[in-house]
Amino acid sequence: MPLIEKDLVTAYNASRNTIREALHRLGQEGLTRYVRNKGVMVRRLEREEVRDLFVVRRTLELQAIAQSGPLTDAQSGRMQSAIEATTLAREREDWRAVATHSLVFHQQIVALMGSPLFDEFFAQVIAQLRLVFCAAPDEQRFQSPWLERDREIYGLLAEHNRPAASEAMSLYLDDSEHLSLALFDHP
Repeated sequence: MPLIEKDLVTAYNASRNTIREALHRLGQEGLTRYVRNKGVMVRRLEREEVRDLFVVRRTLELQAIAQSGPLTDAQSGRMQSAIEATTLAREREDWRAVATHSLVFHQQIVALMGSPLFDEFFAQVIAQLRLVFCAAPDEQRFQSPWLERDREIYGLLAEHNRPAASEAMSLYLDDSEHLSLALFDHP
């Protein structure tokens, strides 16, 4: 789907420079790409790219759990806030918000490493995952299984049971990858 600069200027009542800067940022985050003679297009991830996103998720999230100490009050609070926001979104049946808040929870897991560079990198991974999730024909079916599993992982981290948290996260990521790749089977 092309993003037409002129149409975006009109739709958002913004200057051309603002729209160009926004399109440039989206490109930097891997959400759009420039196609010669067509302009800026929303990116469609390929199966191998989705697999690669899950390689990154496994590497970062499992490593964060492996090296984490007991959760601080601040870390615990941020994770609980993400889970509460996911719960409220599910009650409203706002499935895009469910996905957003669940990904915020996972971003908090990566944040356990205490690396701003990894945090920034994972934010780009999350943005690309949202492209995958938006392709789900039934967002409710796609998003509904994750909240309880996020709660389980949080509970294990709160108990400082790293081996069980790591196992739960590994299974979570396996299932999430399987469901994400299945989207390619039913375009």
